[in-house]
Amino acid sequence: MTTTASPTVSPWAPLRRTVFRNLWIAVLASNVGTWMQTVGAQWLVVPEPNAATWVSSVQAATTIPVLLLALPSGALADRFDRRRLLLAVQSGLFVVGCVLTALTVMDLMPPPLLLVFTFLLGVGQALTLPSWQAIIPEVVPRDEIPSASALGAVNTNLARSAGPAVAGLLVAHIGPAAVFAINAVSFGVFALALLIWRRKPRTPASHPEHLGSALRAGGRYVRYSPVVRRLLGRVVLFVLPGSVIWGLLPLVAHQELHMGASGYGILLAALGVGAIAGALLMPRIRDLITPNRLVALAGVVYGLALIVIALVPDRYAVTAVLVAAGLAWMTLVSRMNATLQLFLPNWVRARGFGIYQVVFAGGQAVGALLWGQVAQSSSLRVAYLAAAALMLLGTVTVAWWPIHEQDGTDRSPAIFWAEPHLMLEPHLDEGPVLVTAMYRVDEKNVDAFREAMEDLRGSRQRTGATRWGLFRDGEDPARFVEVYQVPTWAEHLRQHEGRLTVRDEEIEEKAAALARGPAEITHLLPADGNADRNTDGNSDGNAGGKPDSGH
Repeated sequence: MTTTASPTVSPWAPLRRTVFRNLWIAVLASNVGTWMQTVGAQWLVVPEPNAATWVSSVQAATTIPVLLLALPSGALADRFDRRRLLLAVQSGLFVVGCVLTALTVMDLMPPPLLLVFTFLLGVGQALTLPSWQAIIPEVVPRDEIPSASALGAVNTNLARSAGPAVAGLLVAHIGPAAVFAINAVSFGVFALALLIWRRKPRTPASHPEHLGSALRAGGRYVRYSPVVRRLLGRVVLFVLPGSVIWGLLPLVAHQELHMGASGYGILLAALGVGAIAGALLMPRIRDLITPNRLVALAGVVYGLALIVIALVPDRYAVTAVLVAAGLAWMTLVSRMNATLQLFLPNWVRARGFGIYQVVFAGGQAVGALLWGQVAQSSSLRVAYLAAAALMLLGTVTVAWWPIHEQDGTDRSPAIFWAEPHLMLEPHLDEGPVLVTAMYRVDEKNVDAFREAMEDLRGSRQRTGATRWGLFRDGEDPARFVEVYQVPTWAEHLRQHEGRLTVRDEEIEEKAAALARGPAEITHLLPADGNADRNTDGNSDGNAGGKPDSGH
């Protein structure tokens, strides 16, 4: 789905909101510290033997934790208070940053140990990203989300501009320990902003999810959401080859352009300047360029930039094309991010972004290792040319594998199913539960009904169903029976109590309109389950539950 902001919404509008502004500034401080940390860590290992492997390993050690932990982090963020989770994580990162600084000052930081601390900081990043992304729709209205997403890109790329430039100067004149110390302080700044934010207490879920079931529910949602799957696919095709810049730029600066730490900072700043320019142009870009054309344009620009970096060893030419590459990177990533923000319903938003971060970080981590090995075994030029070829090939695929474009649909929660009234009261963990819906459909509506039910199938599976089927009565052709299975009774109650959206309601109403009256619903429980009879004295309770007009 692609939803664009109204042209009247200023790209700066979210910053007028106090909570968003305070958190945005805090995240900026944290991002600046993170980029300074990356520059310090990478430059610390540049003099080492096998520098290409060590440099790319630093990048991989930062992103691999996101690959491993982003999805569990998203599940935690959907289950617990997101503010408190972020506060705990930032406090832990502050401690890790202080220890890293102290050991570096004492000259007790060999490359393997540096990778361990880099990995720990990456763990904190993995726990932070889904919660932060999921919080944004809580603090800005829906029509400002695209602007908030663009401001997130401005934030990241201001950090890419300022962080590396400052870090380069500090590393050159003081040493890496100085940037490690600033990074530690940045975590404290983020924690302070979270303490100031007086978020309204979150209403506890009626039926909270266990971590395992929450993970499965998040994966199931993405599996049965073609829009999200296609977005993730496009991200992989862009990030995997695009990561060559982030992974090997220190070596380009050092070996090809003969620039020091401050020069490397300038190159990263060029990327940041291009990204900031792209963020400022995003409202106009959204009005003029469709998402699929944007994917194609960004891929071509980025691919050509990689070719120039490979073939033109001139610091001015490389700096110029890095501005263009930064603009292309930001416009595509920001567009994918905003689309996902608007599409995902609140109940699964952090888990959806956890999966997004897994894909994004996975592309970066695999790319960093891949291009590092290519450069180590052949040359930087070969690595950049191979990445450019892969980028352009991936861009071509948009012709037959485009992003699904949909007009704005309402993803807000909708509670429209009738409360189930059963003669047997199942335990929450009892299951599986088989839900049936019986429809009567006139022959003239059969084809349209079948098509509508395919849309309904996706809704059922995204919100909890593990199996689904539609059957027609051979003796009574007007009678259709929808059957779907949910793992537990608690999982089915979550469908009743907040997983469904207005869009799901529209899909269900479309199918129901083609039938003769409302569907007749039954809930079938395991015959050997531990359900208790109601105390109404009825001794012949139906194990399948009481027929109802709602789920």
